[in-house]
Amino acid sequence: MAGWTTHEGMAVALPRADIDTDQLIPARFMSASRSEGYGQYLMRDLREGDGDFPLDRHPEASMLIAGPNFGCGSSREAAVYALVDAGIRVVIAESFADIFAGNAVNNGLLPARVADTPEILAAMGDGTAQVTVDLEAAELRVNGKAHAFDLPRLWAEKLINGWDDIDLTRAHLDTIAAFRAARQERHPWAWPRTT
Repeated sequence: MAGWTTHEGMAVALPRADIDTDQLIPARFMSASRSEGYGQYLMRDLREGDGDFPLDRHPEASMLIAGPNFGCGSSREAAVYALVDAGIRVVIAESFADIFAGNAVNNGLLPARVADTPEILAAMGDGTAQVTVDLEAAELRVNGKAHAFDLPRLWAEKLINGWDDIDLTRAHLDTIAAFRAARQERHPWAWPRTT
């Protein structure tokens, strides 16, 4: 996955609390192959019967501004796949479910925790906004107004470098090898004998 430091694009408002992973991708679609893409299943049940769903009106949107507790429910990583495959790069909300947020970062999707999300949503007259995201500054600009977001340093490193947990571990291979060699020298009795 490619890393990134800034992203600019359209965000759509989805002012609902507790959007869970089953709403993001209903379980019945998870038998499809990931190679086919999950974007077509994103929020399928919420979209059906709603001729005015924000993502249907604005398919070019690359960001969502949502209510609190986004990504709650089960730990299915497919919920993140559906967002990413549909072209979503950033979700802005007051809060996220922990497992969802970790899965998001591992797949290049920023879960931007912004305390004043309700004010941002209230100011979105037509339900859209132009947003610029800067990972290094942990700041986003919504229609020109700056808002800080909470981004742990480790998450920023993973997003900027395009790393998942395995890549992060690989970045420390020299340190790991040095630790292993020193430990083996100090405690030779703890290592299996080689013939």
